[in-house]
Amino acid sequence: MKKIVIAAALACVATAAHAENGVLPMAGKPEDVGLSSAQLKRLEEVTQKHVDSGLVPGAVMLVARRGKIAWVSTLGKRDVATGDAMKPDAIFRIYSMTKPIVSVAVMQLVEEGKLQVSDPVSKFLPEISKMKVGTERVVDGRAVLQLSDPERPMTVQDLLRHTSGLTYGTRGTALVNQSYIDAKIGDRGMSNEEFVTKLSTLALKFSPGTRWEYGVSTDVLGRLVEVVDGKKLGEALATRVFKPLGMVDTGFQVPADKLARAAQPGPRPNGQPMTARFAVNDGARYESGGGGLTSTMDDYLRFTTMLANGGTLSGKRVLGKQTLAFMTADHTGNRPGRPPGLGFGLGFEVRTMTGEAALPGSVGEYGWAGNAGTLFWVDPKEQLFAIYMVQVSDPDRIALRNQFRTMVQSAIID
Repeated sequence: MKKIVIAAALACVATAAHAENGVLPMAGKPEDVGLSSAQLKRLEEVTQKHVDSGLVPGAVMLVARRGKIAWVSTLGKRDVATGDAMKPDAIFRIYSMTKPIVSVAVMQLVEEGKLQVSDPVSKFLPEISKMKVGTERVVDGRAVLQLSDPERPMTVQDLLRHTSGLTYGTRGTALVNQSYIDAKIGDRGMSNEEFVTKLSTLALKFSPGTRWEYGVSTDVLGRLVEVVDGKKLGEALATRVFKPLGMVDTGFQVPADKLARAAQPGPRPNGQPMTARFAVNDGARYESGGGGLTSTMDDYLRFTTMLANGGTLSGKRVLGKQTLAFMTADHTGNRPGRPPGLGFGLGFEVRTMTGEAALPGSVGEYGWAGNAGTLFWVDPKEQLFAIYMVQVSDPDRIALRNQFRTMVQSAIID
């Protein structure tokens, strides 16, 4: 009980800070915006049990509805090794929650007339035009890749919606996947330019546009932003997104004076090792547009509030309303690869049916998650969004995110 009281006190501090920073006002209580205090307390208690068991080192969680912050909870340890308590301003590796931010930057370039989503990627990255489709064949008893020309060129839209033919090396055992591992695609010692140069020597897993498969598409978009904008990706994102939104703690590296705020993974129960995570101050040359950013609850709240507001925050327009509507529409259609009821837009997963998907939610809600367990989504119909910040192990992240999402949905009472 004492831990819950402390968590509630920290939540009040966090919520007050968000309100003072001009992000969103604070609701007097969850019921004021149609949410159940009892259900949110239940969510907090469940998360506290995960902290006590060692499954979750620490967490910062937030739910907003109808333009107000309804609930914030801060639990556990920022760093189990040092015993330092989790704090509302902890800096998390957000991994693939980087993708929506980079996608917004790409669409800003579209709004400026510097590119179109229908443009071939090779218009900006000529080396991509060399990529062939690799089809596995068995020759003399062993698997080999038969290379052929793609049915059509890869487009910017393909990168944004993950229909590019690119993949992740670790998401399968096919020869194309193995080639990514052998080529060390995503190595943090490579620059973004070197990453694309190396990637372009490999085979596509399928012809662009024919199916959905999660992969390094947004990393390629990160390099595309660099070429079109004439800046390193981190600099471009700072100018286009971070500074306009007041995201002061988001970047590809955590500076020395903020390192004591970095949320760290901890040992899993029963002595199982925690999934290795990148060092947030390793000086990596690679600025991964698909998964390299670190951020805080407050910063990602600013980004998410901008989305929920139709592209604006505190009177500053970052993205056009129609552009955002275009991004959050489903762009996958009947292509194979997506789970039932869940399509994909330009940088976001998009819900297409109330049923079919194994999670509750509203048609039209959108969001994405990160490899260390972070999650956010925006539900325009319910005027709700939620953010979940943790650093957990690979085997645990999906179940934890789904539990958070389900329990938040259950808190809606009107």
